[in-house]
Amino acid sequence: MLHNVRMFDWNGLRYFLAVARHGSTLAAARALGVNQSTVHRRLMELERKVGHALVRRHPTGYRLTELGEALRPAIERVDEAVAGVERQVRDHGNELVGTIRLTCPEPLVSRITSSPLLDLFHERHPRLRVEFVMSDGYLDLSKGEADIALRSGEPADENLVGRKIGDSIWAVYASQSYIQHNGRPHRVEDIADHSIVGFDGMLVNHRAAKWFASVAPNAKVAARNNSVLGVLMAVKSGVGVAPLPTTIADMHDDLVQVLPPVRELTRGWYLLTHPDLRTTPRIRAFFDFVVEKLDLVRPILMG
Repeated sequence: MLHNVRMFDWNGLRYFLAVARHGSTLAAARALGVNQSTVHRRLMELERKVGHALVRRHPTGYRLTELGEALRPAIERVDEAVAGVERQVRDHGNELVGTIRLTCPEPLVSRITSSPLLDLFHERHPRLRVEFVMSDGYLDLSKGEADIALRSGEPADENLVGRKIGDSIWAVYASQSYIQHNGRPHRVEDIADHSIVGFDGMLVNHRAAKWFASVAPNAKVAARNNSVLGVLMAVKSGVGVAPLPTTIADMHDDLVQVLPPVRELTRGWYLLTHPDLRTTPRIRAFFDFVVEKLDLVRPILMG
């Protein structure tokens, strides 16, 4: 079947994988930082070497052929292996120098930077720099999208290692202006009689979104947002009520915690990394520092 297997190189497989993941040569080109014609040409070269079509063009984009679907899991494993090699090369050596890419929810960044945590870390390790990779979604550490993740909720990726360092607590909030015009809910059951701010986009499957839908399935949705900060700003504007992390909501004097912390929404905060990185000097230095300074870290996470 594979006429020229020994002629394969990773670049050809990488272009195929990008098209498979993104569904079009244009989106794949953007993800890879190349032009669309390059993706198309490399994909055609790979198909020529294989001797069979791997993708079919459809009105809505590209779909994998039966062979393409069959090969994709193996190519995904090659991708992970290459990423592992790149990590080991990048982190070779024992000198504490370089960049630590930390991904965390966007609302935490200002709390971290306004605390003495990073200044103390840089005093101890002046040649290490912490760079934030902000996202309300989970970045893939196995593919090198970040080095360390600060996440709430039980780790879904069994390939990551780390430890729990705090708790994530959520309660229901409304603005002072909303309460003045609409009153406030006193029980969970009262939410159904109020306007709410819903979760959209990558947050539709968030535990807060699911809980909100379960307790007030017929409530009037006054606004939706695809980020926690967006939901916070909508609540501050007075359009409705919503569950929010107490860490960030309690910082705003114009917000009122109308219902106490919701037990079902409480999760742990975890500091996580990929096993290939855990013992590298720069990652170990950051992990050890955070654990040592939990008295500073926990107020950042929990208010």
